Amino acid sequence: MVQAFLQRLARWLDRPLFPWKQLVFGFSLAEFALENWLLFRQYRVLQRSTVPKALDKEIDKPTFDKSQAYGRAKAKFSFVSGLFNQAKHLAVLYFNVYPVVYAVAGSLLARYAPARFSGEISQSLLFVYLFGLIDLGAGLPFSYYHSFVLEEKFGFNKMTLRLWLTDMLKGQALTVAFGIPIGSAFLAIIQKTGQSFFYYLWMFMLVVQISAMTIYPILIVPMFNKLEPLKPGKLKESVEALASKLKFPLSELQVIDGSKRSAHSNAYFTGLPWIGKKKIVIYDTLLEKSSEKEVEAVLAHELGHWQMNHTSRLLFISQAHLFYIFALFSVFINNKSLYADFGFHVQRPVLIGFLLFNEILSPTDAILKLLLNIWTRSMEYEADAFAVKLGYASELGASLIKLQIQNLSSMDADWFYSSFHHSHPILTERLKAMGWAGDKKIVADKSVDEEKPLKAADREL
Repeated sequence: MVQAFLQRLARWLDRPLFPWKQLVFGFSLAEFALENWLLFRQYRVLQRSTVPKALDKEIDKPTFDKSQAYGRAKAKFSFVSGLFNQAKHLAVLYFNVYPVVYAVAGSLLARYAPARFSGEISQSLLFVYLFGLIDLGAGLPFSYYHSFVLEEKFGFNKMTLRLWLTDMLKGQALTVAFGIPIGSAFLAIIQKTGQSFFYYLWMFMLVVQISAMTIYPILIVPMFNKLEPLKPGKLKESVEALASKLKFPLSELQVIDGSKRSAHSNAYFTGLPWIGKKKIVIYDTLLEKSSEKEVEAVLAHELGHWQMNHTSRLLFISQAHLFYIFALFSVFINNKSLYADFGFHVQRPVLIGFLLFNEILSPTDAILKLLLNIWTRSMEYEADAFAVKLGYASELGASLIKLQIQNLSSMDADWFYSSFHHSHPILTERLKAMGWAGDKKIVADKSVDEEKPLKAADREL
């Protein structure tokens, strides 16, 4: 029944001379206008010179001013890079660059590759790689500026030029290593399963996503960062005891050298949502700046996500979203008028159809992003409440403020901007929900309590 409805819808939408390009241009410009209107609203908040009342006892004026300056610098960078990307994107569509690059990919294969690589799948994969190289080259100045100018100015960048280039090359290698088999299977499934392809494609992508969750921490992360076990001490004993109490299947506590690239702090756990052992990974920058109890509080928050099955629920939502996308794509996959309006009058490559379909689908992204952010913010409140219930209220509040200071995250936000762009509640909202009642300044480089601060250099806890 669903498939029959989709087929009827496909026939109705395949109309000669339908202005698909104008429609896509309108959607793209409207989305760009919305994003920059939201950015403008946020920029006005970033121009405020007084510490929010909820934080005036904890955040000093120089720290607040630096946070505001960092936020304004990022906003300006976002506007300029966004304007460039928007102009590039519209130029690609207007001048029908897709068919040109697709034809170049076909010519290269015909000239240099064996005959068995002359089909649509090989040509489509080479098209994606060539287009990726174009995007990479166009984006290099912005990537360099972000790391070596903006982040450097505010003390966050720890990368060398060599490391930056090495990371880029590793990223390209991973794109080829994983993109070719996954892309080939993606296209082959569509070719071989007919109009019901979206069922099989959805099942395949579920396997890919679960596999990625398994191999990413094992194979990918060590390519970019060094991980080592957390050395024995009070923190390790406390976290292991907490994991045991909650029946969290902890296999290892690891420290990641996040300071190799950035001064930002974080912590997370890895592993499949339902089965198997899991690892907790702590950034060395978090250990440097926080007390033992504050690190415990951050990890208690993360364990709250596990205890309340947030990862499983997010996986379910992402799979439902993928099924919706693939099913709707079946409506457009053979739309002759859509292909023709973007320069494909004879060929109708599946991958090109998927790219053009996503252009049409883009207006729904803003709505879905808004709804997902509302949901994920509720999860953050739940995880905070979980940590508070375990007795970490004061430590979690202090650690959140320290993380805010260390990362120079915006202390306040426009509510509309925040709704579209923040998956986490802003700091003042989280502290209010926790019932935080701080009465002293919080500093980022040293814990204001009687415990010994942790040092990444020796980690003698």
